[in-house]
Parts: sequence; structure tokens; C-alpha cells
Amino acid sequence: MAPRPTRTRMKAVLLQTGLQGREMCQKPPWGINAFLLEVRLTEWDATAVPRIDPSRRTFLKTVSLLSASAVPAFAAARTAPPLKAAVIGHTGRGDYGHGLERIFEGRPGIELVAIADPDPIGLERTAKALGGPRSYSNWKLMLEREQPRLVSIAMRHSRLHHEIAMGCLRAGAHIYVEKPFVMFPAEADEVLGEAQQRHRRIGVAHTLRASAAARNLRQALSEGVFGPLLEIRAHGKQDPRAGGEDMIVLGSHLFDLMRMFAGTPVACSARVLHQGRPIRLEDRRTVKDDVGWVAGDDISALFEFPNGVSGSFRSRAEARATSGPWGLELICAKGAVRFVFDVSPHVFVRSEMQWGPEGASAQWKPLDPSVIQTVPKSIHPVTDWLDAIEEGRDPECSGSNGAWAVEMAMGVYESALQGRRVLFPLVNRRHPLESA
Repeated sequence: MAPRPTRTRMKAVLLQTGLQGREMCQKPPWGINAFLLEVRLTEWDATAVPRIDPSRRTFLKTVSLLSASAVPAFAAARTAPPLKAAVIGHTGRGDYGHGLERIFEGRPGIELVAIADPDPIGLERTAKALGGPRSYSNWKLMLEREQPRLVSIAMRHSRLHHEIAMGCLRAGAHIYVEKPFVMFPAEADEVLGEAQQRHRRIGVAHTLRASAAARNLRQALSEGVFGPLLEIRAHGKQDPRAGGEDMIVLGSHLFDLMRMFAGTPVACSARVLHQGRPIRLEDRRTVKDDVGWVAGDDISALFEFPNGVSGSFRSRAEARATSGPWGLELICAKGAVRFVFDVSPHVFVRSEMQWGPEGASAQWKPLDPSVIQTVPKSIHPVTDWLDAIEEGRDPECSGSNGAWAVEMAMGVYESALQGRRVLFPLVNRRHPLESA
């Protein structure tokens, strides 16, 4: 007969599985001894966290680990109900982003119980496509009645993100948010602070950083395959949105990747022009995808990263034809890397550049994964977010990373309007285009 598990043993197992007091129900549905609730209760304010059904994966993991000790009280874990998920969109105002209404489909242990959209036609159409979850025109009412543990904030319009994110977090939900994360740093500060206080996890749809191409490139850089990183050159799509709109809509992906490869920036110096002159406050405007104020049709920005690495961002419509697909070029001591995003992300490399009478000798070739000693495992951004919730960590595409992408964009405006180099983190946490 297996010995009775000690308090120390049980506590250690719960910590190992990531099952913490704040993740338990206020009235645990299984017959676990009361002393188990001691685990990390100092961090758990039961009055601030609504009733949350523990996940099936955590239950089964706990049952497996404790089976040797023959603890029958956990048998109820096998019948744990699925986690409740919900989607919030807004037809006509960012809709459901890039398919974020479908992120819960086909996931065992998760049930999409509700969808909210103030547009009745869009609500009916999307609910039907998703198999008929309960429908709400008011997302606040949906949160109150359904109490989902997982919420997809799907619309592209980041003007709506802050209020909805705060509401979801206060209702006890983990959130996955379309990019851009929010409009300006102060909003990010509040959302991240709320999530930290309530021990919720945030995922942001900066999906490029989760791609195999980006993860392989980061690993190659860390192994010194191309020598030390010296410089990063980024340019946006430079289509009719060139300038401020291009920077926040697509440049946010680029800023996120620049941090992924070079670390958190130290400072920014930027020039933003409108019809050939420096921008003024009256040049600000809103755009179709309401991502907050934007300005300028010509942006040149220089970021300073640790270890002497510099990074530039360019967006100007006239440069599109000669720039190629939007993306990044990384200049290293032993070669260069081009990370392009036409349809799907691709990485190309070239060796040291040699010039002769017939031009350059080096050619761009796809990155060969065999040059990497340890190839990173592939991840799916939504799956990684769900795993991060279980494991008590931040996902790869985290709220913090999403916040820094916004901060870098605001640093460009702050530098341009002030006419000087600005340091990170920014002192002004509001949008620089709100006031000069």
C-alpha cells in the first residue's frame, strides 16, 4: 500500500504542475484535503477572482503525478468540464481581425460558449459560422453571464482594445488580442498591470515571432552562425498606407522582431514628414482601421539597441519598387540575412559581399536549418498562449512584447515632434499626437 502523501510532497507536486491556489475554484469540486489550498495562497485574493473552472489538462497531469500515492480524492478531475471560451468582435470596426474568431476551434477541453458583436448582421453570420454559440450585442453582459476563462479580443481596431481587455481581465479571463495591442503606452501599462495583479496571461497576435523562420533565425544568431549582429534595417509595406499608418499596422510586427533579435531598444531618433515638411500636431488623422492617431507619409527612424546594434525603420511610398517585400535585413559580421514577408515569412542569407567588374558575387539563398546546432521546436501562437496559462509563464507572443512594439512606434512620433533623441522607456506614456 502506498504511503500517505505528506503535506510537503503534495505541495511540491502542485507547484510542479503549475496548479496554484489562484487557479483553483473558490470551492474546489474535488475532495482534496484543505491543507492543499495552502499552496501560494498568499498570492491569491479569492474575493478578486471570479469562480474559474480548472483546466482538464492540469487535472489529468495532477492525477498522473499523484497516482503512485493512491490519492482517490482526485478521481473527480477526470470529469472536469471544458474551459469556457468567448469571442468579442465588432463587424464594421475591425471585424474579427485575421481569423481570431476561430482560435478555439478543434481544441479539446475548450468550449466556445458565446460571441459578442454589436452589429446584428455580423453577429448572426459569425455565430452561425462558429456553430451557434450564445450571441450577445453587449460584451459586458456576455462576460457577466457567461464568465468565460478565455477570451479572444478579435477586432483590428485597437481603439477598442484597452476597455475590452480591462473588462475581460477584471472578469477573470485570460485574453488573446489582435495587434496592434493598444494605442499608446499608458494603455499598455494599465492592461499589463491588471493582468499581473490578477495572474492572467495575455497573448498578442504578433504571429511572425512564433514562426519557424523567426525562431530558427534567432537561434542562428545566438549560435553566432553569421557572426555578431551589427545592424537591422526594416521597411514597411510602403503601399498607400506609407508613413504613420504603415508604421503602426505593419511596422508593429517589425518592431517586435527587432526586439526579438537585438533586445530592448535604448533610444530613438526619428524624422516624420508630411508632404515634405516635418509633421505638426494638426497633421494627425485617423484611418480606416482605427488604431489611434497617425501622421506623416514619410518616416525615417533610428533605434539604438544594446551592444552597439543600430536599427532603422523606413516607410515611404516612392521607395516601394526598389525595397522589395516588406521585412527586415540583418547585417552581421560574417554575412547578411533577409527576412521577408510577402505571403509567408522566408529567411534568405548571403555571405560576405565581394564586388567585381560584373557586380556583386554573393547571392541570396534560403537559410539552411542544418547550420543550426539546436533547431527550436515549432509553436503555434494560440497553443503557446494556452500552454503558458497552464504553466504560469508568459507566451512567446506576450502582452509585454506587444506593448514594446507600440512603445517603439510612439517613440518615433515623440522624437519627431520634439526634434531630439528620446530614451526608452518613454517618459510621456500618452500618445505624442494628443498634444505637442
